[in-house]
Amino acid sequence: QVQLVESGGGLVQAGGSLRLSCAASGRTFSNYVIGWFRQAPGKERVFAAGISRSGDKSYYADSVKGRFTISRDNAKNTVSLQMNSLTPDDTAVYYCAARDFPIASTTSRFYNYWGQGTQVTVSS
Repeated sequence: QVQLVESGGGLVQAGGSLRLSCAASGRTFSNYVIGWFRQAPGKERVFAAGISRSGDKSYYADSVKGRFTISRDNAKNTVSLQMNSLTPDDTAVYYCAARDFPIASTTSRFYNYWGQGTQVTVSS
C-alpha cells in the first residue's frame, strides 16, 4: 500500500503558475505509475497528467498539454506538477493517484491509491 499527500495548491491569477507536489510513503514508490486528476465543482474527476514508473514517459490531457509538466523523483518519493499559464478553467481540486500496474491510464478507476486532494483556484 502507498499513502499520497498533495500540497502546493492555492489561489492564483489567470496567467500565473503553481507547482503541486505529491509525497508518497509506504511501498516502493518506483513500482507505481502516478497520475494527476482534477475535479471541478459539479463535474466528474478527469485525467490531467501521468508519468511512468521510471519517469521516462509522460502523458497529458489535451486541455493542459504545453502548459503543465509532470515529473518525479523516485529517490525522494515525490511527483510534481508544474502548471503554467493557468486559466479559470483550471480551477479544481487536484488529486495525485498511484496505479500498481506498469502501464499508465487516463481512467480514474484504474488507480489504486489516492491522496486527499489540493484546491487550485484561478481568478480572472
